[in-house]
Amino acid sequence: MKLPKEGDFITIQSYKHDGELHRTWRDTMVLKTTENAIIGVNNHTLVTENDGRRWVTREPAIVYFHKKYWFNIIAMIRENGTSYYCNLASPYILDGEALKYIDYDLDVKVFSDGEKRLLDVDEYEKHRKQMQYPADIDYILKENVKILVDWINHQRGPFSQAYVNIWYKRYLELRNR
Repeated sequence: MKLPKEGDFITIQSYKHDGELHRTWRDTMVLKTTENAIIGVNNHTLVTENDGRRWVTREPAIVYFHKKYWFNIIAMIRENGTSYYCNLASPYILDGEALKYIDYDLDVKVFSDGEKRLLDVDEYEKHRKQMQYPADIDYILKENVKILVDWINHQRGPFSQAYVNIWYKRYLELRNR
C-alpha cells in the first residue's frame, strides 16, 4: 500500500488483542510520513466507540505512531498548555482501510504541569488474563513503558514543546490552503 501524503486524511482503528474493534477516528490529517512513523492531527474529529457511541474530539491534537515502538502518543493542545495521552499499543500497520493497532489498555497521561500517571493497570491485568496475553507481549509492553517515561523525562520527540509547535503550525498552514 502506498503511504499517505501530507494533507491526506486517514482513518485510525484501534483493536483489542482478541481482534475486536475498539475505537475509530475518522479523518485524521496526515502531517508527515516516514518509513517508520506517521504524524497527524485530529481536530474536531469524529470518534466511534465499539458500542456505537460517537463523540468529537474537543481540541487539536498531534498524533504520533511508530512501527517499532509499542506506544502511540497524542499531544492535546489546550489553553493551559499541552497534555499527553499515551497508549501502550502494538506498532501500527497501514492497509487500504486504515492505520491500525492493538490497544493494550495501559496508558500514560502527562498533564500540562508535567505530572505523569500510569492509568488502567487494573484493566490491563483483567484483559491480560482474559485474552491470555503472551508473556513476551507483557514483557515488551512493560519495557516500552520505561522507554516512554524516558522520552517524557527528556522531552524527546512529541514531548518537546518545539515539536508540538512545529506540527501544529504545519497543520494550520495545510488547513488554510
